[in-house]
Parts: sequence; C-alpha cells; structure tokens
Amino acid sequence: MQDSPEYSDWQDVLDLIHRAIESGREAEILKVLLTQDERTALITRVNIVNELLKGEISQRQLSQMLGVGIATITRGSNEIKQLDDEQKASLMKLLEK
Repeated sequence: MQDSPEYSDWQDVLDLIHRAIESGREAEILKVLLTQDERTALITRVNIVNELLKGEISQRQLSQMLGVGIATITRGSNEIKQLDDEQKASLMKLLEK
C-alpha cells in the first residue's frame, strides 16, 4: 500500500488526459472522471471563455444566453485577464471549430 496518492497534482491529471487523447480514449476517461453535471458545467465554461474571447456580446447577454449568474461569467473573465496576448490568441485558435 502506498503512503500517498499516485496522482498528487494538476500536472499528473493533465498527463493522464494527454495519454488518453494519444490513445483515442479521451471520452472514456472524461466520462469516468466527471459526472454529467460536471460535464455540463465544463461545456458552459468553454462557452464562457469562447464568448468572452470573441468579445461580441456583453457579459450580461452571455449570462442570459447560458443561463448562469453574472458571477460565473466574472470568474471566467478574471481567468482570461491573467493571460497575455499570445496565450489569448493561442486559446482562441484552440476554440475555433
């Protein structure tokens, strides 16, 4: 028996997800790791970040469109504010469909 968990920090989890992606099993691992409510919340969070980066609608409109509180939008906005322009551009490219 181990004295500490095998996955002890965020990078360990990212590495796990990366391995899952490389083996084409990302849906499987994310379904096991996240409940349906958490998956729905993640979809909402992706939409928040995407819309905030596009900057085409106000935070209030985004709140109404997604059916979430303005505080949820503000938390996403605060995370984006911590990114530099290069990180924002890279994230926008990732979010392109």
